[in-house]
Amino acid sequence: MNRAKEKLRAGGTVLVFNPNFPSPALVEHMGGLGVDVIFIDCEHGTADFERVEELARAARAGGMTSILRPWSTEAGLVNRYLDCGVGGIQFPHVDDAPAAHAAVDLVRNIRGSRFAETLVGVMIESAEAVRNIDEIVAVPGIDVAVIGLADLARSLGHAGDTAHAEVRSAIDAVIDACAGSATVAGFNLHHWESGPQLHDRGVRWFNLHARTMLARGSQQVRTLLQLS
Repeated sequence: MNRAKEKLRAGGTVLVFNPNFPSPALVEHMGGLGVDVIFIDCEHGTADFERVEELARAARAGGMTSILRPWSTEAGLVNRYLDCGVGGIQFPHVDDAPAAHAAVDLVRNIRGSRFAETLVGVMIESAEAVRNIDEIVAVPGIDVAVIGLADLARSLGHAGDTAHAEVRSAIDAVIDACAGSATVAGFNLHHWESGPQLHDRGVRWFNLHARTMLARGSQQVRTLLQLS
């Protein structure tokens, strides 16, 4: 059974790590730090099929599962990624219920009896998706709906302004819709300070980026050493 899915079903919170730099050694190391899921980004990242297989293997070695974002939802591509050993697929740009159904059906047809062990995530990245959010999260088989904040702000006409009232209202709409469904709300946590408040609102899937961790850590060191 997929440990991350078990944790979600039990009401727990899942910590996801995006390594940004596709290093199997880094992925395996993160398991010892309490990470539950490794996010493999093949929409914007550089990993080829062989490296995806290595990253998925490293995740399993570290006691974690892996979820992969493909650049396309073409059936043959998703099939090949699942054959690489990833534990789930996070589909980008899911704007309505038919797209959500198609995502679930694709994974179910590929995985067959192992579907229950596979994570299915959808990304909410547009104003259209927010308008259709109640129908999207009601689709059986979706484990998590992850808010793609930068793209969502751009779609709403507020590129670069993720704190705009309309953007925050859209975030609230997604979280509220998930709260009334079997789908968990997910969030890419670039500003860690917002984590407790989001968790209190019901978000139980948090994605941390290696770039964010490195940037914040290096800045703290520079501050401590008073470097200019």
